[in-house]
Amino acid sequence: MEKYKSKVRSVEDVLRVIKSGDRIVTSFGAAEPRSILSRLHEIKDRVENVTVFTSFSMLNYEFMMRPDMAGHFETSTWFHGPGSRAAMDAGGNVSAVPSHLHNGSRRTADVDKPNVFMGMCTPVDKHGYVKLSMSLIFERLMLEECDTIILEVNPNLPNVWGETEVHIDQVDHFVEVDRPVPTIPIAPLNEKDLAIGRYVASLVNDGDTVQFGIGSIPNAVAKSLMGKKDLGVHTEMISSAIVDLVEAGVVNGSKKTLHPRKIIGTFVLGDQRLYDFVDDNPAVWLLPGGYVNHPFVVAKNDNMVSINTSMQVDLTGQAFSESIGHKMYSGSGGQNDMSEGAIHAKNGRSIICLYATAKDDSISAIVPEGYPGGIVTLSRNNLDYVVTEYGIAPLKGLSIRQRTENLINIAHPKFRDELRQAVIDKKII
Repeated sequence: MEKYKSKVRSVEDVLRVIKSGDRIVTSFGAAEPRSILSRLHEIKDRVENVTVFTSFSMLNYEFMMRPDMAGHFETSTWFHGPGSRAAMDAGGNVSAVPSHLHNGSRRTADVDKPNVFMGMCTPVDKHGYVKLSMSLIFERLMLEECDTIILEVNPNLPNVWGETEVHIDQVDHFVEVDRPVPTIPIAPLNEKDLAIGRYVASLVNDGDTVQFGIGSIPNAVAKSLMGKKDLGVHTEMISSAIVDLVEAGVVNGSKKTLHPRKIIGTFVLGDQRLYDFVDDNPAVWLLPGGYVNHPFVVAKNDNMVSINTSMQVDLTGQAFSESIGHKMYSGSGGQNDMSEGAIHAKNGRSIICLYATAKDDSISAIVPEGYPGGIVTLSRNNLDYVVTEYGIAPLKGLSIRQRTENLINIAHPKFRDELRQAVIDKKII
């Protein structure tokens, strides 16, 4: 405790550590060091060319929002969140780094080494350890890469098992804070969600290992899995939907071929009930994203089912999941990681879910081609099934002609003739 106390600083103290040219990496999502980031703009007049790497930033920080920060702070993000999206709309100096979750930060560090890591941790224990209990996507890597380690200590964080522990000898500065852990409420379900959930559940068998994320469609899928038995979880995101499945006895991991009986993830994000569930729970392990999301590792799970969402799917099976045309909305994240791993697993399946339409049924989400500039997140080669509220389109091993027929059959009925004509006009064969 004496050693720990000697490293406790104020926010003002750690801001003085930042200098021109620094390359700062901040923890993911709910693990962001909010107290420091909310005041980072205060040192604008004394620093230049500071790059801040974020991932799923949740707040509108001034250093990324204000146009006058250009030349002083530049924000790069591996995955857009509410904060960086708002900054783009406000004319802030923000740009996306194209990347897969399992190796994006590693590839960035290889070409442009970061030197400062900022995150959030639990209080120090009697053995001299704190825990990075909300995310290990790239945090362990950055502990090794960076010269300066700064952690906000928050007593409200859950104590999550896995490879989360960090000895205080590895940390240069601690800032003590006391605030609630950021939450994301459970999204309400509509009839489209429930229909999609039922279709997806029909593709999941007892004993399968599943991966799904956050949002109304994944929540509906989880709800529809309530009749299954002996499911396992190997996922990038441990979400609130998993709690219900565990408490109902649906998820027990007894049939998993990799880490049996353990819920494996690389970050936690959801509501307070989830955080209470993962707290000191030996059945939940957070492991580094370079391991959890590596397709070779995912493929070690027999009967692996990857369940992801998208905004558009074209008539050959390409999934556009991260942008609307050129405008970025999120990022590749782990979608390709999990899908590629699943199709290489014994009896694995890769599933994409989406509403058949957007904007009050005025636009089809099953399209001849994506919006101009749209990013293909998931290759058509890595996709087995597409699911909308109108049904399931099998794609695995099928020709483009067969795929177009199946995908048109799950489009909104009012767009099907138009899509059939597009197949002829554009020679999609």
